[in-house]
Amino acid sequence: MLDIDNLDVWFGDPPARVDAVQSASFSVPRGESFGLVGESGSGKSTILRAVTGLIGSWSGGIRVAGEAVHGKGRSRAFHKTVQMVFQDPYASLHPRHSVDRVLSETLHLQGMTEIDARITRLLDSVGLGRGFRFRYPHQLSGGQRQRVAIARALAAEPQLLLLDEPTSALDVSVQAEILNLLSDLRHERGLTYLMVSHDLAVVAHMCERLAVMRAGRIAEIMSAEDLRAGRASSDYARGLLAASTSYRRDAVPVPAPVTA
Repeated sequence: MLDIDNLDVWFGDPPARVDAVQSASFSVPRGESFGLVGESGSGKSTILRAVTGLIGSWSGGIRVAGEAVHGKGRSRAFHKTVQMVFQDPYASLHPRHSVDRVLSETLHLQGMTEIDARITRLLDSVGLGRGFRFRYPHQLSGGQRQRVAIARALAAEPQLLLLDEPTSALDVSVQAEILNLLSDLRHERGLTYLMVSHDLAVVAHMCERLAVMRAGRIAEIMSAEDLRAGRASSDYARGLLAASTSYRRDAVPVPAPVTA
């Protein structure tokens, strides 16, 4: 479904050029969920933006469903295949557009018919009833806004979803609901996921394989099984795993009681 071959992404021109991604290569088979992890600034989200055409300064190969993409522009056929769910659901929704307008405009742009029936089905598929159809983003909770954003992505009936930290802006109590929704949708619709996250537990739950990124390069590609078992071959990946599991309550010194 997705092939990334020797991808370089940069910002600016020499001498101020910044190489955000360097020589990244990986493939995501149809139906798989593949994760990108690493510290902030490692290039994870930049890869997603290069795939969608939001960044035009890149070289290398990007193929989606066997078709090569070039430059910054993307065709309607591409957006029928690939959609993206962003990190902040409030920022990604127009504050003056109702849920109905968000979904109806997307469906019209994709050339869909039977708009009313499709909107109802989309809202049902993400766990929102008809009562949410004419609400505005400020009338929704963070989890509800992200459900709308997911519904908008599904409106084009895509095969590949790019998920850019889809739960990091949500309360912890809501994160599991959204992750379970995404997992259910993937299996029901046969979707392929490319998921960016800084949370290794989320990636271990959602993905079969993952790439560990450092300073724009892929340090290691490993299975989720190896991630859960703490098995890594590169020093950086081992350090990342250790950092994510190193906290122990019994290792925290307890202050001595204060006496009068």
